[in-house]
Amino acid sequence: MGKPKALLDAPAGHTFVTWIVRTWYAAHVPTIVVVTGRDHDRIVAATRQPASPQPPPLIVQNVDPSRGQLSSLLVGLNAIDAPAIDGVLMTLVDVPLASEATVAAVIDRWRHSRAPIVRPAIGDRHGHPVIFDRRVFEELRRAPADAGAKTVVRAHEAEILNVQVEDEGCVVDIDTPLDYERYLKRNLNPPQN
Repeated sequence: MGKPKALLDAPAGHTFVTWIVRTWYAAHVPTIVVVTGRDHDRIVAATRQPASPQPPPLIVQNVDPSRGQLSSLLVGLNAIDAPAIDGVLMTLVDVPLASEATVAAVIDRWRHSRAPIVRPAIGDRHGHPVIFDRRVFEELRRAPADAGAKTVVRAHEAEILNVQVEDEGCVVDIDTPLDYERYLKRNLNPPQN
């Protein structure tokens, strides 16, 4: 991509990471943890916006992100895990476009159901953010690093609560330069009438 995905341009002068943080604060997520990798200092600097009305998120570094996505989830979970934490909401930085309404709907459905895993979906496509209930935290910690959280998701497939939404942003995964180019054309440079 030419720079870390967390620092790619998002709407309204934000980066992917600051857009996610802004959206989650707007959806009343009380504690936000950003897990960084190699570009820790640059991401910290990007999230410390002086004009922001929200407090900065807690930022922790995964010193070995080559261990996979699950290792980053566990670094974040370990940064906040306490008896008072009943669940963890997580997303990938390359899925930054889920709306405030989608985030709030996923949280609300989890609070009312206490399902082990809750995620947004559009038809058969499931997206992010995903909530893992406290009862699967130890399973996440024991999951094989190479398989990631998928082993826990598969183990609870019958119990997963998919929250149907109309928000395409929850399933837009920006993995490649071509994905990002398409995103820029649609979102940052809309066609002029």
